Amino acid sequence: MAPLLFFYFGGVIVGTATLVVTLRNPIYSAISLLVTFFHVAGIFVLLNAEFIAAVQILVYAGAILVLYLFVVMLLNLKREERYHRQYLLGAFLGVVILTELALIFFRTTFRAGIGPYTTAHLQSVGNTEAVGMALFTTYLLPFEVASLILLVAMIGAIILAKRVVPR
Repeated sequence: MAPLLFFYFGGVIVGTATLVVTLRNPIYSAISLLVTFFHVAGIFVLLNAEFIAAVQILVYAGAILVLYLFVVMLLNLKREERYHRQYLLGAFLGVVILTELALIFFRTTFRAGIGPYTTAHLQSVGNTEAVGMALFTTYLLPFEVASLILLVAMIGAIILAKRVVPR
């Protein structure tokens, strides 16, 4: 049953992620992105990572998508030309990335249960505690760097949004 659900979630994720990129209406693109986020949470549930699935729904489907919709609504989006010069570069980069993924897929052996966070360890400790321990021990420096980058972005947004009142 689990492989069938995985292929369902994976197929819907690939399909709706393609729709996010190809749809011309940004609202329809956002709805496709919402469906993608919910199905990614389904993949996390299949992996017994219920905490990460809940965070996926709360953060991405709840907060990030709402911010995206605010930006789309605030911008005055107009139709652009049908063909851009960037399409050729995008198609080339897409083929390069797909080739790299195919090479990685066919030259890699997948092994389960290697490393400190095996399935048995996660079941004994708990999902939330394992995420917290990994985040605040092994990945503490990247976590702090990401928080500093977000702080700088927030300060920059405040400075850019600040209106200058004429005297």
